[in-house]
Amino acid sequence: MNDTLRQATRLEAIGGRYDPWLLGAALALASLGVVMVASSSIELAASPFYYTTRHILFLAAGLGLAWWAMRTELKTIEHYNHLLLLGCFVLLLLVFVPGLGVSVKGAHRWINLGVSNFQVVEAVKVFFIVWLASYLVRFRDEVNATWPAMLKPLGVAVGLVALLLAQPDFGSSSLLLAITAGMLVLGGVNMPRMFGPVLVGLPVLAVIAIAEPYRMRRLTSFSDPWADPFGSGYQLTNALMAIGRGEWFGVGLGGSIQKLNYLPEAHTDFILAVIGEELGFVGLCLVIALYTLLVGRAFWIGLRCVEMRRHFAGYCAFGIALWIGMQSFVSVGVNLGLLPTKGLTLPLISSGGSSVLMTCVAMGLLLRVSYELERAQRQVALRGEAMQASAEPHTETEAAVPLPKVATPAPTAASNPIRGTNRLRPRVEPTFERIT
Repeated sequence: MNDTLRQATRLEAIGGRYDPWLLGAALALASLGVVMVASSSIELAASPFYYTTRHILFLAAGLGLAWWAMRTELKTIEHYNHLLLLGCFVLLLLVFVPGLGVSVKGAHRWINLGVSNFQVVEAVKVFFIVWLASYLVRFRDEVNATWPAMLKPLGVAVGLVALLLAQPDFGSSSLLLAITAGMLVLGGVNMPRMFGPVLVGLPVLAVIAIAEPYRMRRLTSFSDPWADPFGSGYQLTNALMAIGRGEWFGVGLGGSIQKLNYLPEAHTDFILAVIGEELGFVGLCLVIALYTLLVGRAFWIGLRCVEMRRHFAGYCAFGIALWIGMQSFVSVGVNLGLLPTKGLTLPLISSGGSSVLMTCVAMGLLLRVSYELERAQRQVALRGEAMQASAEPHTETEAAVPLPKVATPAPTAASNPIRGTNRLRPRVEPTFERIT
């Protein structure tokens, strides 16, 4: 019993380790973001470092939230999944409350927190991923076998998208639907069943995309931005000129011309164009490589979690990887003229309060997944060593002297009562009867 207690204590004392590749990639992107926000926003305000100071303050607050997420057990987070889903709908409705919601250029996407405006969809992304991960754990078999279990998360996503389109925010709506579909596929949904909602949803999204005149102008300007370089194609043409001017190694940090009130949103949506101009093709490849490392490592950790039957942790990792991967892909595509303008920031690099805060929370949650995975692996290894040691003879004499032959009668309720068992090794206590 004492050995069992000591072994249990050792298992509880085992800690994990935060994945160094994840941590290194996130810190590198955040550090690059501070530098590029300072460079791209120096001419945008009366104070040269106004946006830089603001970005650093939000980043510091985000690091605090990330530390909290890194120190919180995943089972605690999973316990509140229903409240998080309720929070998604409440937040998206708050933007329409007079006096609390803030309208910018006709879009109702922010709420006023006093010190700053907060874009609620950034929190919705994190909350929804946690809820969907919990749902896939609870209904993993049903999602693969029945229509209702598969359609329920899609219905929730459609409800959230309807509120987002009312703001309107088509880019975030498309991203949320893509995250939902990706997590369902990785969660084991029946693929033939999945084709039905996809075939219905894509035409609906296409109709919504072309229904608004401003979205239609974005599509036409994307196909040929030089047809109207001073109108609908103004942003994209200036972004392409910035990237082209950077060539291989860039014009040098701080040497961008396009950021001098030529390229709109140079410190947010189009910050990658400034990186391309100042750091060149090499700088762009570095940014893409860091995102590839971050997203690829997140997928690998998620796969390892699922293999160890830690499904909630694995699905959270998958969801965050899909979010960061798709948003960064869209942002890079927009800056390079490969995709229509969507208004999505570059995670961890672009300036923005709510985006920085909630991306840091997602990174903290991802690092917590890696910590608990490492801890579980060490605990399994220790159990294996304990079982191997318990199966070996304890002394040389015990190994050399053969045990006497004994006969073990068949167990009965009277002769062999139920005994407790050690969780590391089955405890067998037969009744011995010497053979004469």
